[in-house]
Amino acid sequence: MTPGSRPLLYDYWRSSASYRVRIGLSLKGLAYDRRPVDLLAGAQHGEAYRAVNPQGLLPSLEIDGLRLTQSLAILEYLEETRPEPPLLPAVPAERAQARAIALSIAAEVHPLCNPGFVARVMELAEGGGVARKAWMQERMSLGLTAVEHLASEAGGDPFALGETPGLADCLLVPQLYNARRWGLDPAVWPRLHAIETACVVHPAIAAAHPDRFKPAQRAIQSGEETCLSH
Repeated sequence: MTPGSRPLLYDYWRSSASYRVRIGLSLKGLAYDRRPVDLLAGAQHGEAYRAVNPQGLLPSLEIDGLRLTQSLAILEYLEETRPEPPLLPAVPAERAQARAIALSIAAEVHPLCNPGFVARVMELAEGGGVARKAWMQERMSLGLTAVEHLASEAGGDPFALGETPGLADCLLVPQLYNARRWGLDPAVWPRLHAIETACVVHPAIAAAHPDRFKPAQRAIQSGEETCLSH
């Protein structure tokens, strides 16, 4: 972690919190290296990664001689240290709206759909795959319906808060990606779907899509970690 060195992102290709930070780095035009941490293999709980992040959570970002954790804190740091192009609007009221959308996803929707949390709930309730899917669909639907109202009130076009993507979009795109994985159709939330449609064709956001970082089957099976350039 030396100042001026290339940022290093510890992530997992399908982690929505990691996806948020990849979008933010890409929007800021920052080149970075990746060190994948295999969540399915439990690598986040291993001694090596715990030395990086004692919480055992992803993502972590080494940048400017610092080691940062928590996706929103990382995005705010990028905004404060590299203000152009901005992730937050100039108007205070609009910044509050952007943060409200972001926090609604990060604090309300995501925690209840975190794989570790859901696995424990299913264990205690003796629920199987059907119960897990029902839980995920219910919690995501309730949360995203609330976000739909927030985004509609914000009135941005074509992105959540205006003509350029920002903090709210960094969180919204990964959450809708997750919603599709669990069988939900984002078209039921017209405003969110319209924002997503604008986002996915934006070059910087497209560059952060999980499919670009999906490891080869050989690497998954061997637990191999590689450092890739973005």
